[in-house]
Amino acid sequence: MEIDVLHIKNMVCDRCIHAVRDILDRNNISYRTITLGTIELSTPINSIETENLQKEFKKLGFEVISEKNQRIVKQIKAIILNDIFQEKLKNNQNLSVTLSNQLHFDYSHLSSIFSKTEGKSIQTYQNELKVERIKELLEYDELSITEIADTLGFGSAAYLSTQFKKITGFTPSHYKTSKKIRNTLDTF
Repeated sequence: MEIDVLHIKNMVCDRCIHAVRDILDRNNISYRTITLGTIELSTPINSIETENLQKEFKKLGFEVISEKNQRIVKQIKAIILNDIFQEKLKNNQNLSVTLSNQLHFDYSHLSSIFSKTEGKSIQTYQNELKVERIKELLEYDELSITEIADTLGFGSAAYLSTQFKKITGFTPSHYKTSKKIRNTLDTF
């Protein structure tokens, strides 16, 4: 069976895209585009080439996803991750609308698949990622809590603080002074 699109788990940043590009180049696999979690190939590859790529990707902590529900979950995660880290949340478009429009599925279907696969809701996942982004922005010490709340689409600094404490057990101010360890994005 030949494949013309690969879905890759654990691609979370631009460095991941560069690492995947290097692997494809070393293996003489031509591609059209590489985005977080997806490789659109120029020409289809066979199962042997796919297996070889899987081995190469695994060395760097990536994984080729073959099961349909896992691919959908990966796409949901990539959209949320991109929105949070590209700070696209200011427009306050509803997450359910964004996911439905981009993935062409009803949100309730996406939510059901995500919950069954990940053991948590899409909203919980988004909040956990937002908290990691808040931690990062607190460490940079360039924005106030109010500015961070606005950047990440929280209604207020108070709501941001409530969500942050709910997930971490600390207020943002306490976290900032204690310098707790952040989670890596591929653990999400």
